[in-house]
Amino acid sequence: MEPISPATQQMILSWNKNATIISFVLFGVAVLMLIVYVLRLSGIKDYKAKYDFINKSEINNLWYVAIVIITGAAFYANTFVEEISTLVVFVRLFVTIMMGIITGVIIQNLLKFYYPFYIEKRLKKLRYRPRISPKSGKLMKLLSEEEEDVYLDEGMQAEEDIFSVDYDVWVDEESGYTKIEKYSGHLHALQCPECNYQTFKVKKEEIIKSPSDNEEGELLKYLDCSYCGHKAKKSFKIAKLKENDSSKAAASA
Repeated sequence: MEPISPATQQMILSWNKNATIISFVLFGVAVLMLIVYVLRLSGIKDYKAKYDFINKSEINNLWYVAIVIITGAAFYANTFVEEISTLVVFVRLFVTIMMGIITGVIIQNLLKFYYPFYIEKRLKKLRYRPRISPKSGKLMKLLSEEEEDVYLDEGMQAEEDIFSVDYDVWVDEESGYTKIEKYSGHLHALQCPECNYQTFKVKKEEIIKSPSDNEEGELLKYLDCSYCGHKAKKSFKIAKLKENDSSKAAASA
C-alpha cells in the first residue's frame, strides 16, 4: 500500500472533522424540531384544536425529524475515513445510501402501520375529555346521538347520515352555552381484519337505496386495506326522511 501523501491526509482529517460537525448539527436540528413541536402542542389549550393539530401534524413532523436524524447518522458513519480513493468513495456512498433507504423505509412503515394505534388512543382521550364552559366554568355535558340532533341543522344531519362527518355537541346545562365540534367520519383508518394493521380505509360510498318518508335508506361503503389489499363492503342504514323532519320540528320548537 502506497503511503498517504500529506495533502491527502489533510483532506481526510478535514473531511472527518467537518462530517462530525455536520452530523451533530443535524442531530441538534432534529432535537430542536421535536422541542418546537412539543412547545406548540403544549401551547394549545383547546382540546379540539389540540386534537386537530396532532392529527394533522404529528406523523409528518416525526417523519421529517427521522429524515434529519438519518442524514446526520449518514454523515457520522463516514467520519472515520482513513483513505480516499475512487473505489472507497463509491463503496462508502453506496452503503450509506442503501442503509439510509432501509432505515427510512422501516421508520416510515412504523409511522404508517404501528404509530396510528398509539395516536388514535391519544386522540380519543382528547375528543371525549370533559369540556369546561367559558360561561359558568363548570363541566359541560356531551349529548348522545339522539339528543344532539336538536342542535344540528339539516345539512349537518345529512353529513352524519352518510358518515362523512361526525359532530359532537357539548352543552352547559346551567348557562345554555353550546359548543359543536366537527370530526371527519373517515379521518382515521380502521383495523384490517386480515393483517390487523390500522390501514383499513373507506375508498368509496354508494347509496343503494334513498330514504323515504316511510322507509330507511341504505348506504354501501367499500373498504380497502392499503397494506395487504384486503377489500370489504359494509352496509349502513340511512334514517327515514320523516325522522329528519321530526328533528327539525323539535329544533324549531
